[in-house]
Amino acid sequence: MPRFRAIIFDLLTALLDSWTLWGDIAGDDELGARWRRRSLELIYASGAYRPYREIVAEAADEGFADELLRRWDELEPWPEAPAVLRDLASDHRIAVVTNTSHDLARRAARTLGVRIDVLVSAEAAGFYKPRPEPYRAAIDAVGEPALFVAGSAGDVPGAGGVGLPVIWHNRVGAPAAGGEPLAVIETLDPLPGLVR
Repeated sequence: MPRFRAIIFDLLTALLDSWTLWGDIAGDDELGARWRRRSLELIYASGAYRPYREIVAEAADEGFADELLRRWDELEPWPEAPAVLRDLASDHRIAVVTNTSHDLARRAARTLGVRIDVLVSAEAAGFYKPRPEPYRAAIDAVGEPALFVAGSAGDVPGAGGVGLPVIWHNRVGAPAAGGEPLAVIETLDPLPGLVR
């Protein structure tokens, strides 16, 4: 595997456990997962940015969207994420790309407790992933060679489509959506070894 100057991460699934918060707000993990999957479908279909809250409300309902945004700061990193990021940041630039507003992206990234070099939100890029613009904005900011760590299945062909090699952190056992990742991992623990 080649050495990389930068590692670009999906934020809400590769680094953060967004699934638990959605399930908690829904009062049922399966209902929360269904709403989360529906919001991802709407985001992928949207392309051009429109307010994240509108998409969440369309996927679930107004009350759910309001509660999610009110409790947004309760998002938590996967247990190993901060240590893995600190390890990688010792010799790589770290970027995150996320399908939210810029304010929500900043708030979510803060929960990591680790310095992030570049933060690209869908709002700032003007488009939602898996459109190429958010990935390209991150590449332009951190330089190449860069690696993308996907959290959602759609990020595998999305990032691959702009020439980024991809490692898929498939924590939730999602079905593939195309693309050829370099590796599929169930936790972030093996990532530093794979990168180096």
